[in-house]
Amino acid sequence: MLRKHLLDSARGRIVTLLQHGGLTVDEVASRLELTPNGVRAHLTAMERDGVVRRAGRRRGTTRPSSVFALTAEVQQILSGAYVPFLIQLVQLFEREWPDADVNRFMRKTGKNLAAEVRSTVRPTESLRSRVKAASDLLNDQLGAVTHVEENGHLIIRGATCPLAALTGTHPAICLAMESFVGELIGNAVVRECCERGERPRCCFEVSARAPR
Repeated sequence: MLRKHLLDSARGRIVTLLQHGGLTVDEVASRLELTPNGVRAHLTAMERDGVVRRAGRRRGTTRPSSVFALTAEVQQILSGAYVPFLIQLVQLFEREWPDADVNRFMRKTGKNLAAEVRSTVRPTESLRSRVKAASDLLNDQLGAVTHVEENGHLIIRGATCPLAALTGTHPAICLAMESFVGELIGNAVVRECCERGERPRCCFEVSARAPR
């Protein structure tokens, strides 16, 4: 229902239309029965927000017109295949592999993911600064909603979980995120304390690593 509500807006209708291929301003205006100026204003804002991109030009009656298409990132977000496919993949791992192997695989996945993201965590900063930077990265790049608390330990606590479709029934996913956060922060002990009930929420307890 939420997805339908969002796509029922003017910009949502443009997104739905562009899922079928790139179009010019006039083509969008004609198909949605909107004014070209109105469509142009929407597309300008959507281009600025990274929703659409210019994908070439099309010959018109008087001059060429820019063709607008959805960005690859938006196409991925709109796809309904990723979550069901990932759920089946995790279920297969859990059926075919021993728990220890699944956990080891998830931790390695989290570590590899940390190597792929654009990290803003600086290893020379204080532990609290590194934890705050890791929390910000979770929000900015993975769609989490987290903040940092201090209660004897530093805690990254989430209002939701970006992998809620999986974590409720597959706790090993939280180990992947634990490894991910630990790799970002560096030189610290990270322990997941996630809530996996009806409303899954992220939680990572962080403490300084004891000197050797």
